Amino acid sequence: MDLALLRTFVTVHRAGSFTRAAALLGLSQPAVTSQIRTLERQLGRPLFLRQARGVTPTTMGDELAHKAAPHLDALVEIAETGPDNDASLRTLHLAGPPEFTAERALPALTELTRDDGQGFALRASFGNAEETLEGLAAGHHDLAISTARPRGALLTATTLCDEEHILVAAPHRAEQLDSAQPGPDTKGAPVLDDLPVIEVHESLPFVSRYWASVFDSRPAAPGTVIVPDLRAVLACAIAGAGLAVLPRYLCALALKRGEVVPLHEPAIPPLRTYFLVVRTGTLAMPHIARAHEWLHRAATHWG
Repeated sequence: MDLALLRTFVTVHRAGSFTRAAALLGLSQPAVTSQIRTLERQLGRPLFLRQARGVTPTTMGDELAHKAAPHLDALVEIAETGPDNDASLRTLHLAGPPEFTAERALPALTELTRDDGQGFALRASFGNAEETLEGLAAGHHDLAISTARPRGALLTATTLCDEEHILVAAPHRAEQLDSAQPGPDTKGAPVLDDLPVIEVHESLPFVSRYWASVFDSRPAAPGTVIVPDLRAVLACAIAGAGLAVLPRYLCALALKRGEVVPLHEPAIPPLRTYFLVVRTGTLAMPHIARAHEWLHRAATHWG
């Protein structure tokens, strides 16, 4: 079986589209289509179902990708570094949410970039769960940190850690709630109408999740300050812009300094789970396996 055909097949499987695969491979779409048809004729089975938007793998397509992708990735690794090259020349491509990756994962991995013959170069990119998993499946990343567990056999996920969320505001904002009474339907929730809300998106993903989990209700107030980074949300909360729901690790120092205070401390705080994800089979590559193991080991101390 022609390895070039298998490479095109795996790229289409990961990209979910002949058009995207062609762009990744530097080929024309007709060339990609022709190669997939050739492979299907050789196997005597269809590998993809054509749809209006992209393609969906058949059972045979999924099975072939599961068997072939790890070996093709290993061959690409050899081609890029050479079988006799030092492991330190390898590059690990990591992707994940900006705040967690910057504050947790990257500091933990920096020790593995040392120049002692056992390290590797590190490249990081940020994105949401959907973007990160798509990039991993397409071969742009080696290792991904995601708040969503991927489906299917192409990607393998293991639980990394849980993240506790806490409702906070600047001290003078908290004082505004001292005399406020919970509404009849909020089951103890602070009166959101009395405080502005700081969030990362208009849909209030963190505040809404907190309210649903803790108060079994929905937030009443819209977002007043919307910034696309939790570190900016914290900065705005410290400045007194309003209340925010943040990971405890991210605001722990601000809490210790008294720059923000908890507005509510439930018996069971809301948690968000992070997963460490790789393409199935790629843990056979030493630099990916070391980073994977190292992050899991670091996570035991993150609390």
